[in-house]
Amino acid sequence: MSDRPLHLKLLLIDPDPIFRLGLRVALETIPHLQVVADVPTDTAALQVLAEIATPEQNQVNLIVLELGNGSSSESQQLGLQFCRQIKALYPHIPILLLSSVSTPELLLAAKNTGANGYCPKGISISELVPIMQEIANGGYYYWSGTAGINSPSPHLPFARLRNNIRLSGINHINNTLTAVASQLKIPGLPILDKAILAGQRRELLAARWLVNHLLAAPEERQPIQTPQPLPPPISYLTSAISKPELQQMQTVVPPLLSPKALQSTLFASCINKLQFPLENLTDIPLEIDILREDKKRELLYFILQKVSQELDELRSPPLEIKQLPELKNRILNNLWKSAMTNFYGKFSRITVGEINIEIVDFLLNNAAGVETEILNKIPLVEELFSYLLWQIDLYVDNTSYSAGSEPANSQASMILENLLIHVANGVVQPLLNFLADVEPIKQNFYDRHLISTREIERFRNNLSWKYRLNNYVNEPQAIFESRYELFVFAPRGIAEISIYAPRNQELAKLSGVPLVVTLLLEFRDAIAPRLQSLLSFLGSGIVFILTQIIGRGLGLVARGILQGIGSVSLTEKTLKRNSEKNK
Repeated sequence: MSDRPLHLKLLLIDPDPIFRLGLRVALETIPHLQVVADVPTDTAALQVLAEIATPEQNQVNLIVLELGNGSSSESQQLGLQFCRQIKALYPHIPILLLSSVSTPELLLAAKNTGANGYCPKGISISELVPIMQEIANGGYYYWSGTAGINSPSPHLPFARLRNNIRLSGINHINNTLTAVASQLKIPGLPILDKAILAGQRRELLAARWLVNHLLAAPEERQPIQTPQPLPPPISYLTSAISKPELQQMQTVVPPLLSPKALQSTLFASCINKLQFPLENLTDIPLEIDILREDKKRELLYFILQKVSQELDELRSPPLEIKQLPELKNRILNNLWKSAMTNFYGKFSRITVGEINIEIVDFLLNNAAGVETEILNKIPLVEELFSYLLWQIDLYVDNTSYSAGSEPANSQASMILENLLIHVANGVVQPLLNFLADVEPIKQNFYDRHLISTREIERFRNNLSWKYRLNNYVNEPQAIFESRYELFVFAPRGIAEISIYAPRNQELAKLSGVPLVVTLLLEFRDAIAPRLQSLLSFLGSGIVFILTQIIGRGLGLVARGILQGIGSVSLTEKTLKRNSEKNK
């Protein structure tokens, strides 16, 4: 192998801005080393990774992470959870813990999550850079002064080659697993296809286990993390186990996720899905359809960041759960306004005719219908925020899901994705109403297939028809059928799913045309079985007449004709034979 040093591309994650700045300045003096980004939080890191950390681009080949702040147990547990997320989402990127944490139990737990090395803060740059190089090349390094953590020997024969082959194989298997898992989440997938994909997933998991255990040195073998149901809280187990066993379990069993860690898990999944194509796969036109794909993704990122900020603000000072219904509309309104400001630019201006317009202020002053038409109709917002703020169990689709479980996270993820899409529609709607055909707007935001005036007007007309149809037909029908329609991110684009929801209160408030629609639906449900029975009876009678009477009659006539033709032919042959004999 070549001794030429690998060009290191680092992502630094540390909450201390002064430490990040000092480390970045020191590292950027190294010729073959580049700090791609330095960020303070896990959410910001996941956004950066989602944008640049694909195996094809290879723009990050080492993550340098502070495990915790050294004093807060909660922050250390969040750090461990974040390590698991990174390894699940980006198994090809190694992690170096550059941390003030030195507790052997925590570092052992970090090693079990998949972290590839550890160094204490304060290590000299001359010592740190070779360690980074070793880990980026597929090796492992844990600071020798740490009790209870043993570093694998880098001098085993062919250790690096074998480890590179192992990591390459696991990376390929993980990419295939991700593709299979994405296909399994496609709404409306046939049962046979689900069974085949589930079988492929089991085979890939078995292959990954074999590769990891056959090609790794004994000290390098670690369980590859896969999402598992969380164990019961330790307090539930104290009556069944002894005190020494409990002390041992406290260093091994991960605790229940805190609300902040639960939010981080959910948002990481959402950021990962935002890498999917964003084409609208439904028959329902969406306001964001007019945007270029990169602009759609940018807008959805902005909204996700604002949701995170809103949740942080609701935690400090703590919000009582009974206050949430009163604040829901205000939260959504703040979220929408913040997204508008970030997406269009706080001080962005355009000239329309002879008037110079500040885009954000103009749109906010002319967006009266956004709240009533879009924001106030977003379903299950209270349930989502209760889940993320207080870990309240989710009751969705007539099923209760325990907080922190994989099914609960899946349901919460769908609600969050639907929230992002609807708020994004609300950001674009006033633009389409008042500035749709302004040339700078078209050039900066629109998809090239929808940039002509004719296509824009056709698009606006389709949206106008959608609003009328929703208000008078679709929404009353959904209320009457006790369901919500949610937009979600699927592997091929934005899809639509339907879930059950009790909506009796809304049904009681319907009036006018929407009420008439529900009455017509009820009348159709009442009369349809009777009409079907009558038509079935009449159809059976008609079939009987056609087959048993007319058909048989026609059959008898046809048989008589054939028999007559046969008799004539036989008579002619007999007469001809007799005449020949007489001659």
